[in-house]
Amino acid sequence: MVVWTADWVMRRLLQLVLFHTAWEMGSGQLHYSVPEESQHGTFVGRIAQDLGLEVSELVPRMFRMVSKEHKDYLEVNVQNGILFVNSRIDREELCAKSLLCAIHLEVIVDKPLRIFHVEVEIRDINDNAPIFSASEQILSIAELITVPGTEFPLEGASDSDIGSNAQLSYKLSSSQFFTVEQKRDEHNKHLALVLKKPLDREVTSVHRLLLTATDGGQPQLTGTVRLVINVLDTNDNPPVFNQSVYRVQLQENAAVGALVITLNATDLDEGINKDISYEFSNQIPVHFQKIFSINSNTGEVKVNGNVDFEDINEFDLQIVAKDKGNFPLSGHCRVIIEVLDVNDNAPEVSVSSLSVPVPEDAPPGTVVALISISDKDSGANGKLNCSLWPPKFPFKLTSTFKNYYSLVLSEPLDREQVAEYGLIVKVQDQGDPPMSASISLVVPISDVNDNAPTFAQPSYTLFLRENNPPGAHIFTVSASDPDVAENALVSYWLDEKLWPLSSYISVHSESGKLYALQPLDYEELKLLEFQVRAKDAGLPSLCGNVTIQVFVLDENDNAPAVSQSVEEPPALVVIPVPSGHMLGKIRALDADSGYNAWLRYELHEGNSGPWRVGLYSGEISTTRMLDEVEGGGSQNVLVVVKDHGKPPMSATATLSVSLVANSQAIKTDARLPRTVGNAKPLADTANLYLIIAICSVSSLFLLVILVYVALRCQSEEKEAMMYGPGTATLVCASEVGSWSYSNRHSHILAGVSGEAGGKSDLMVFSPNIPACAESGKQQDLLCTTAV
Repeated sequence: MVVWTADWVMRRLLQLVLFHTAWEMGSGQLHYSVPEESQHGTFVGRIAQDLGLEVSELVPRMFRMVSKEHKDYLEVNVQNGILFVNSRIDREELCAKSLLCAIHLEVIVDKPLRIFHVEVEIRDINDNAPIFSASEQILSIAELITVPGTEFPLEGASDSDIGSNAQLSYKLSSSQFFTVEQKRDEHNKHLALVLKKPLDREVTSVHRLLLTATDGGQPQLTGTVRLVINVLDTNDNPPVFNQSVYRVQLQENAAVGALVITLNATDLDEGINKDISYEFSNQIPVHFQKIFSINSNTGEVKVNGNVDFEDINEFDLQIVAKDKGNFPLSGHCRVIIEVLDVNDNAPEVSVSSLSVPVPEDAPPGTVVALISISDKDSGANGKLNCSLWPPKFPFKLTSTFKNYYSLVLSEPLDREQVAEYGLIVKVQDQGDPPMSASISLVVPISDVNDNAPTFAQPSYTLFLRENNPPGAHIFTVSASDPDVAENALVSYWLDEKLWPLSSYISVHSESGKLYALQPLDYEELKLLEFQVRAKDAGLPSLCGNVTIQVFVLDENDNAPAVSQSVEEPPALVVIPVPSGHMLGKIRALDADSGYNAWLRYELHEGNSGPWRVGLYSGEISTTRMLDEVEGGGSQNVLVVVKDHGKPPMSATATLSVSLVANSQAIKTDARLPRTVGNAKPLADTANLYLIIAICSVSSLFLLVILVYVALRCQSEEKEAMMYGPGTATLVCASEVGSWSYSNRHSHILAGVSGEAGGKSDLMVFSPNIPACAESGKQQDLLCTTAV
């Protein structure tokens, strides 16, 4: 049966009110209480429920409880979220005489990181009985001369408990001469033996009494001490101090030998009864006597050991002055020493929790670390300022609870600019001079896929000779990605949205190498324009693209084709014939372009007779005056048509000429070719003008190209596009002159003067440009330049 006392109910109501107030003011701080000496497994509280956490998420969110100072007194069952006592808790061992004894816990969960503060109050139980420092106290009191009401100090009992459990009351065994009283002054209580009537040594020389101390706990506990009172004779004047209580201040860490106070007591007696010696009372704790010493002759109290404010901030020394009579009398005083704090303890700083690496897309306000600071000093010496260095980094410190700070992300991150931050948390107290401490933190930044692959240039222009070998490597594209790991792993593919390329070009997905899958024919395809795309392996993946233009270059793979040989029937020439008379004209075309389609005409070595052929016109004329029939009147003129390719290709054409006298000319007059005297054909003149105009335009174009290339070389590094084992050059040239393309529209200079074929090429002559290197077949196949 549980008995509810009014006092217990009032205390519980007060605790509930205090707990509610602390909850409202502490922004979510939990407060529990548990009596000391509770057994293992004692229920403290449903911490998961009170924090608003689901029991099922405690393990996945790495629920953990941190107690910096208090070992493992408490534990949480992560299966049900209950806080319970894990080991014996002795409030007196944990908090000594402190009125408020509590264990401060930090509860930390991840995903997201959250920190809760829990305070578990340790309630005192009456488990310590009052204790006297000695089992017997001896006092000496003079007979007769001691008046009733005189007080003799007694050493009281101590109780390690607090509150009502440490409120002591004293009771003295029955005596007609003495009683015991508790006196209170401005400082604290003290116990005194009070004389009720004068003593008579001849009646009783020794009084033996029992003093009992009882605390206010439930149940009450007691302690006892024996009092032995010796009654002295004669020496009727005890030493007297000029004040009963002395108060002095002493700085901690005072040097050994430093003077604290000089005491002076007087005795009205004479002789040896007036001589006084000073000593500490037996009631002083032994360790106090190790810190201070007293000169028995002079009464000087000096520092004898280490005075530390953090250990003891006040000393109560009870001093006894005795005369040297046969029956010595004594006087008593108290010296209360207040220890002044000195800033002799540096602050302490530590990291309670660190969540790294931090994703570069983490939003501002993300908690990175929990930092705790402390200082053993008090007052201004214990007040701390916490700062972060360097201050320009995207982090800041925010105060969370008492001496706890959170390291919080203050600005967006970019791992590609800074991959790791080195931070220093500095703590400084407000003492004079101030003391400080610091701790270093390394915060790495993890990558997210926020950068697309990029190419060095938006487009490339390539020149590829036709009839390339199948599978030839023509170029390598390369894209860079500033991300790391799979976010920077780039793969390539062709964008075939415009038109299918799979039969012409392929790209290696890993290396970016471009291959020509089949031989290209200039006469069918002059330009391939397509896009290569680069994609990283991040989630989601990001893409970049580059435009490739492949111009197909002509090779001399087509022989000239004679479109017309000789007029049928054979040409009739009437004798006489003047020198330079045109007999006919050879017409030929070449399917190639440029130099490969530029034709020249020559007489075959086996030809005989007075004939010649125009080098570029193909016109056959006489070299001298013919006034008689030669060679039977009929001859064949064999003409060789060659292009300017390397190696050149050729074809032959035959013109049959019949020479007749004047008498025969009448019959065939209608069939003879007509000429006007010795005038040069208009076609030769037009052809010459055309060649001059084309050369002028080509020279001007070449000059512009040279100026452009010179400017480019000053601002950028020269880039050589590799093909096979050699290095490709900018422009290909032959020993006659260089040639290139003018976009997609051009003209052919054919062997027929004044006529334009169906080709679309522009001839540009510049003999000063060096030819392509011919170190190998594949090297001569491709000339490239980047646009």
